[in-house]
Amino acid sequence: MEFVKDTHINFLGHRRAAFIFSLILIGVGVVSLLVQGGPKLGIDFQGGILLQVRFEKPIEAERIRDTLAGIGLGGAEIQHFGNDREAIIRVSEEDDVDLTSQIVEALNAENPDNNAEVRREELVGPKVGKELQSKATQAIIYALIGILIYISIRFEFRFAVGAVAALVHDVLITLGIFSMTGFEITLPVVAALLTIVGYSLNDTIVIYDRIREDKRKLYGRSFVEIVNTSLNESLSRTLVTSLTTLLVVLCLFIFGGEVIRDFAFALMVGVIIGTYSSIYVASPLVVEWQIAQDARRRRKR
Repeated sequence: MEFVKDTHINFLGHRRAAFIFSLILIGVGVVSLLVQGGPKLGIDFQGGILLQVRFEKPIEAERIRDTLAGIGLGGAEIQHFGNDREAIIRVSEEDDVDLTSQIVEALNAENPDNNAEVRREELVGPKVGKELQSKATQAIIYALIGILIYISIRFEFRFAVGAVAALVHDVLITLGIFSMTGFEITLPVVAALLTIVGYSLNDTIVIYDRIREDKRKLYGRSFVEIVNTSLNESLSRTLVTSLTTLLVVLCLFIFGGEVIRDFAFALMVGVIIGTYSSIYVASPLVVEWQIAQDARRRRKR
């Protein structure tokens, strides 16, 4: 199915403006991360206890907070989960296995007509959290190195640099948006970031393949013309793939529930940013590389 046909959009004519736009997005995200002291890490990486508690009747978060303050847990994070009868309680840097029973006993003692029931419990020690944080970072770095090697072999080194730069661009912007919106970085979110890397890469490789074919078909044309033609020829496929994927992820975000909301949000941001970067970052960087290479050759003559 072709969503759009026979387009002649001058994508590369706007590449400098796109670079500036991307740098602004990354800069805003980095500033947000610096101001907030880094990404907001979930229990998976920070260590601590997460409890999902269900009450018989609606209860205010402030009442739960006051109850926990009475047993020395005034720093606990409280937020409602789905409705005002369920709440998520996060207690950082604790590995006391009896803490769960202490919390439940305190809540039931303070609210005898509104008993609390634990629906979910996650416990991660601080050392395990730091280890997971390190391994998640390594997973993303190793994935990028592997991609750099693979694309260098399949195409050329300059194509690999363009693709990896676009992937780093996608991950940085996604992290920045997470920082600004207050979403947590958890293990499912890291899985989503790796999925974004794969999704964006797939789109970029399809365009690179078309550029390689068009270099043979359009012999004698400038490299800018060839890349522009390839981007237009791939546009329909790019839009159809992105829109159908986005529709599915949007359904997950709206109807999937609180448990996978962060994961779906990361994917949603990644699909949008990945589509943009495959058109306005990966290929334009290869074009800039080619222009710089041609300029060096002319100077040597």
